[in-house]
Amino acid sequence: MKMISFNVNGIRASVKKGLQDSLREMDADIVCFQETKATPEQVAEALTGLEGYELFAYSAERKGYSGTAILTKKKPISVQKGLGIEEHDQEGRLITLEYDDQYVITSYVPNSGNGLARIDYRESWDKALSEYLLKLQKKKPVIFCGDLNVAHREIDLARPKPNYNKTAGYTQREIDGMDRYLMETGLIDSFRTLHPDTVKYSWWSYRAGAREKNIGWRLDYFLISSSLESDLEEAFILNDVLGSDHCPVGIKLKSN
Repeated sequence: MKMISFNVNGIRASVKKGLQDSLREMDADIVCFQETKATPEQVAEALTGLEGYELFAYSAERKGYSGTAILTKKKPISVQKGLGIEEHDQEGRLITLEYDDQYVITSYVPNSGNGLARIDYRESWDKALSEYLLKLQKKKPVIFCGDLNVAHREIDLARPKPNYNKTAGYTQREIDGMDRYLMETGLIDSFRTLHPDTVKYSWWSYRAGAREKNIGWRLDYFLISSSLESDLEEAFILNDVLGSDHCPVGIKLKSN
């Protein structure tokens, strides 16, 4: 089973840059999107002509902001949009699909913002999300992916020292939130599990040719239940796929 996660930074804009061709080439069983910046109807329209998938999309109350979506070839048992907490469910940031053997969750975790203006909210989101993941994990294995808006370790960004505790995405409070996802819920970082020393990024600023110079951050992840580690065949970052300031990340799991 092949799964992809991609922050498209506006799905309609990404389609104009070749998203559908990229999706056909990747040929994943499940594709999770973040930052769609579109209503469910607009997401469906943008992906018209892409055959073989069922679409689930969740939008923010604010137009053209945030939003998540999932394409799946396998019909889920149930679908939940949001965490079930009103404070956190106004920005379309999380979708959960339940299957027979596992949950698949995608999230666009809130950015702490310029000047870390939103870091208190981000911290409350991290805590609520950890509790949610733990609750699901007690029922069946979890595959959790998305733009988590944090570089977890020094290896996960090109310039750690000048950014530490100064830039959104690399503060100790955000790192602690990521640690909570992993340690308190029993998940593992699929890419680091298979590639402990590989330097690879999934996001680059549009400024100053950062992508060409590979001055990037690894912000996009697949975290999976440790019980699934023996089924993990591949974990990858597709740096050559364009169409966004992020690139897709993915995993391959053995089919049961």
